[in-house]
Amino acid sequence: MKIFLAQQNYHIGNFESNTQKIICAIDEAKKQGGDLIVFSELSVCGYAPRDFLEFDDFIRKSYAAIDEIKQHADTIGVLVGSPDRNPIKEGKDLFNAAFLLYEKEVKGIAHKTCLPNYDVFDEYRYFEPAYEWNVMEFKGRKLAVTICEDIWNLGDNPMYRICPMDEMMKQQPDVMINLSASPFDYTHDEDRKATIKSNVVKYKLPLFYCNAVGSQTEIVFDGASLVFDAAANLCGRLPSFQSSLQSFVLNDDGSIDAPIIEPACTVPDNELNPAVLEENLSIGMVHDAIVMGIRDYFSKMGFAKAIIGSSGGIDSAVTLALACTALGKENVRAVLMPSQYSTGHSVNDAEQLSINLGNPYDIIPIENIYNSFLEELKPVFNNMPFSIAEENIQSRTRGNLLMAIANKFGYILLNTSNKSELATGYGTLYGDMAGGLGVLGDCYKLQVYALAKYINRDKEIIPVNIITKAPSAELRPGQKDSDSLPDYAILDKILYQYIERRQGPKEIKSQGFDAALVDRVLKMVNINEYKRNQFCPIIRISPKAFGVGRRMPIVGKYLS
Repeated sequence: MKIFLAQQNYHIGNFESNTQKIICAIDEAKKQGGDLIVFSELSVCGYAPRDFLEFDDFIRKSYAAIDEIKQHADTIGVLVGSPDRNPIKEGKDLFNAAFLLYEKEVKGIAHKTCLPNYDVFDEYRYFEPAYEWNVMEFKGRKLAVTICEDIWNLGDNPMYRICPMDEMMKQQPDVMINLSASPFDYTHDEDRKATIKSNVVKYKLPLFYCNAVGSQTEIVFDGASLVFDAAANLCGRLPSFQSSLQSFVLNDDGSIDAPIIEPACTVPDNELNPAVLEENLSIGMVHDAIVMGIRDYFSKMGFAKAIIGSSGGIDSAVTLALACTALGKENVRAVLMPSQYSTGHSVNDAEQLSINLGNPYDIIPIENIYNSFLEELKPVFNNMPFSIAEENIQSRTRGNLLMAIANKFGYILLNTSNKSELATGYGTLYGDMAGGLGVLGDCYKLQVYALAKYINRDKEIIPVNIITKAPSAELRPGQKDSDSLPDYAILDKILYQYIERRQGPKEIKSQGFDAALVDRVLKMVNINEYKRNQFCPIIRISPKAFGVGRRMPIVGKYLS
């Protein structure tokens, strides 16, 4: 049996585009003599549609797309993902479903049983778990079709009393096929592959795993669809962060007519330490994930051009380089806005960066604007000492200028704040925290440096001085980040333990970190939730990003 995996980039709610992509892949698979083609989870409507699922019209359009697609499923079987109404009218109104289309008919429907309800997932809000599990008969084969769930062995979770694959094994299936929408994070690749492989080892069946690719606001899907033979050899892997259509011949004995990429005895390396990322290869995937996140956000929202405040610092430099890669250098405008506190080398570095990248840039000094603010505020400030208030006026002046240019020319402002700053509140609301998309908001400061080195891997794009100089907001004479924050090499490790690993104060202190420093850092994180609550969407590259996947109370108090 010749089976195609169609790894495609869908647009949530764009039924016309999604349907045409699916049909084009079906037609190509038919030309190549395919027997079956597999698409990813909720491919008809895009994943995750969230509250769109509450609109009857959205569900009607999903069914209309299925009706159109099945007209092309004449000589080839098609497994496609879509919401499906619950006819029993008990529980939720919908199932998360996989439709088997063949001979222009719906031949079978599989419903998802184990509905994830953690981090970025909220499926139990919309879907009813499956209540029956049957293999699908197709061309003399029995297909055990699952939707993401068994990939994560959720059948072992006590909240789920039924494991779909365990039930279908009673019917002696010939092959496992999994439709998935598994997001990217830099710890996930090897872990996901190992978990998929464990299912092959457990059930001794070949497995075809089709994952989504593309970015949906903050969530990035990396694709990297996989094929294992019955002996647990990895025989196929589709590219990461790219749409792809590939075929594999499944033999009667469960072998695959393809070279073995990794033999069954391979032990995956899933012991990477993602806290720094300076010395592991995941940084290239982080780069590609962010580029896809920017590109898809703009293309799917109908935007064309971006604007960035370029300070001569590492964060704006990396953001600018990533944006130029994603959108094209001609579509990214940098604005340099020096004040009386900006060093000459920062302006020169920012200018040299744009020269290296070839993007348009402007220089707009803010000293006169800043001084006019201070003059008008004199009666109110009443000769009080210089403080964070004056610093924030500079930041908000820059934010105003960037938004004015963005409004005038139809640009989208890309935010340059990193995760270390967002975690500790080291940013100005309505100033440097302004923007339509957070590019580096899920990258710690040391990860930003690692990205800069990766961007410069072949030639100097980001001036070396930007990478080597001490980071500074340059809002007062001689200011450095270290005046307000602990050294990033220590800070990032504490933040990673608290945010990604969800370790409490006692657990973090037991790892040898200074107790007073841990208390100080965690207090900064907790009291600045109100700032992050007003922040723009952040491209997610870690296992625990700020935003939809981390829901903390603004007024909560977490004691040590």
